[in-house]
Amino acid sequence: MQKISYLGLPNCYRLSNGQVEAVVTTDVGPRILRYGFVGGENALGEVPELSQTTTLGEWKPWGGHRLWAAPEAMPRSYAPDNSPLEYDLEGDRAAINLRQPVEAETGIEKELHVRLEEQTGSLLVRHKITNRNLWGIVAAPWALTIMHGGGLAILPQEPYRSHSDYLLPARPLVMWHYTDLSDPRWRIGKRYVCLRSDPERREPQKIGIANKQGWAAYHRAQMLFVKRFSYEDGATYPDYGCNNEVFTAGSFIEVESLAPLRHLEPGESVEHSERWYLFGEVELEADEESALEASISPLIEQTIAV
Repeated sequence: MQKISYLGLPNCYRLSNGQVEAVVTTDVGPRILRYGFVGGENALGEVPELSQTTTLGEWKPWGGHRLWAAPEAMPRSYAPDNSPLEYDLEGDRAAINLRQPVEAETGIEKELHVRLEEQTGSLLVRHKITNRNLWGIVAAPWALTIMHGGGLAILPQEPYRSHSDYLLPARPLVMWHYTDLSDPRWRIGKRYVCLRSDPERREPQKIGIANKQGWAAYHRAQMLFVKRFSYEDGATYPDYGCNNEVFTAGSFIEVESLAPLRHLEPGESVEHSERWYLFGEVELEADEESALEASISPLIEQTIAV
């Protein structure tokens, strides 16, 4: 655990096991700004120059990983999170707890618990939202990770079953009004749904799925980032039943997971966990599904379900 400055933010903490490192900030957020190999490039995107102004003020994505409350709405989702955080260090465990002041505009309190595993370098990220209003709300923790642009997001399809073997549907595939499946950034195959970020294509693309396999991945420059998360059968998820979504516009790309919607009475909380992994020297042949599967399946098998 080391205090550093990062992206112009002076009060950040670096968690490292000597091979992998993560950087969180206590100046804004809660946010994770970096996750990568020591001395290597950041697997997460860095966009400190971007901002969006709404009736609630200026919201900055900064890059990296953040916590929102689903479902998305304007301007509620874009409530500024530019204030310093309360935090607790767990130095002997390379862990930190980050607590945002209650958002005056929404009455929601957001917390992140981030812990780096010493042996594997995997990162446990626990998200928590608490209703601090005087009335009940329906919401879900929504974990959004901005990735370093120019790579490929990979979502697993459900295992193939023939028409004669099984007649019922496998899961929803959800599209937005601006989703265009003819866009060449998409590649939808038998085993995977893939979305590539392309700086030359500024128009946004997004889909969501019910991801029962519990993982999503992102590949760039021989580095594979994997996040694990849960799926709860019978639960009501946001966005027509999505617990996993991907979004891109130009070089901006996000890999997201969502918890089920819950009714929270005043003072009640709900949590959602992800576990992150990094693998180096990973070559992908994304145009051939069998080659893609041969590259990533052994690595996915090394990860642990949340």
